Amino acid sequence: MSLRLGDTAPDFTAESTQGKIQFHDWIGSSWAILFSHPRDFTPVCTTELGYVARLKPEFDKRGVKAIGLSIDPVDSHAKWSDDIKSTQGHAPNFPIIADPEKKVANLYGMMHPAHDEVYTVRTVFVIDPKKKIRLLITYPQTTGRNFDEILRVIDSLQLTDAHRVATPVNWKQGEDVIIVPAVTDDEAKQKFPSGWKALTPYLRLTKQPSK
Repeated sequence: MSLRLGDTAPDFTAESTQGKIQFHDWIGSSWAILFSHPRDFTPVCTTELGYVARLKPEFDKRGVKAIGLSIDPVDSHAKWSDDIKSTQGHAPNFPIIADPEKKVANLYGMMHPAHDEVYTVRTVFVIDPKKKIRLLITYPQTTGRNFDEILRVIDSLQLTDAHRVATPVNWKQGEDVIIVPAVTDDEAKQKFPSGWKALTPYLRLTKQPSK
């Protein structure tokens, strides 16, 4: 299946390290990050899962749940968590889906046979509370993901959902944002009373509004 931005994230039922997951029910009213790793007991994945566990307070602040996936079984995931804790300082504190029959991997397009016929690539999906896919990124197996960037994108998505703004290149929380072109200057005076700096008629920078 080829999933695109704005599509509804497919629902599924699967076993995980925290029991059986009905995906849409598990998301509930939260945001979610679904990310695949090629297999257990591999070096890059070990660093990634430890880092995601360390970021849990940041995810919690944003109302985001994380869930991992690989094609290995639950008992393998559980054994691997000891290695993750001992090397990264944090054991996984989020569910990891067991997908030995590759049902979820195929449903979400995580198998790229020209790259690897057996294991999933490093795919990331950010899913909003309406179960819509808002971000998808695919990394090769040899490259670890930048979860700080994924947090940055979530900050942007949540902000721009709440206000008629966009975020410029390399934007970070607290920096100026762009008033979208669809907002007229008259409307902008009401929505952004602190004013703005117009670099061009279509590029208007204003202070970040509160969420």
